[in-house]
Amino acid sequence: MSKDENKWKDFSDEQVEPESAEEGVEASTESAVDAEADTDTDASQEQPVEGGLELPSRQQLEDQLTAMEQKVAEYKDQSVRSVAELENVRRRAERDVQNAHKFGTERLTADLLPVVDSLVRGLETLSDQSESVREGMSLTLELLHKTLNKNGVETIDPAAGELFNPEVHEAMSMIPQPGAEKNTIIQVMQEGYLLNGRVLRAAMVIVAQ
Repeated sequence: MSKDENKWKDFSDEQVEPESAEEGVEASTESAVDAEADTDTDASQEQPVEGGLELPSRQQLEDQLTAMEQKVAEYKDQSVRSVAELENVRRRAERDVQNAHKFGTERLTADLLPVVDSLVRGLETLSDQSESVREGMSLTLELLHKTLNKNGVETIDPAAGELFNPEVHEAMSMIPQPGAEKNTIIQVMQEGYLLNGRVLRAAMVIVAQ
């Protein structure tokens, strides 16, 4: 090979080397870019939630919902109980008011019963000569009975032969009575009284044995 050909060959080899170097630079650049992209991807995946707060998981949300539902059920039950209690209080108050109207005069009425008894016994023992006194006492007793009846007082005056009732009768004694059925009233010793259906005083009676 001539001297000129050797020079040309050397020149050609020198021209190829820069191209290979450039390809190496490009390859290095692409690797660096890929590495940077991978770094950015990893950084984005590891980036915390906005504001630095971690969002609750599905299970945590379901647990919170269950807890809130239980609280709602408890509050509903308390509300129902409160309404029922208020209704009971209202009914008791109404009943107390009604009882106050019905039996508010119970003590006064009970104190008047001995006066009635005295008038009855006085009329039974009064002689026939005192007709004017008898008439006055009868009118007084009648007026007193009307006043008591007007205020819800009823007389318990069982008839002979009526069956003994321990709820409204008080047996003073039990004696054998020919022709009378057992546990029937033979005689009324003292009348009884009811105040609006409640026994104010039971009638005192003698019962057949």
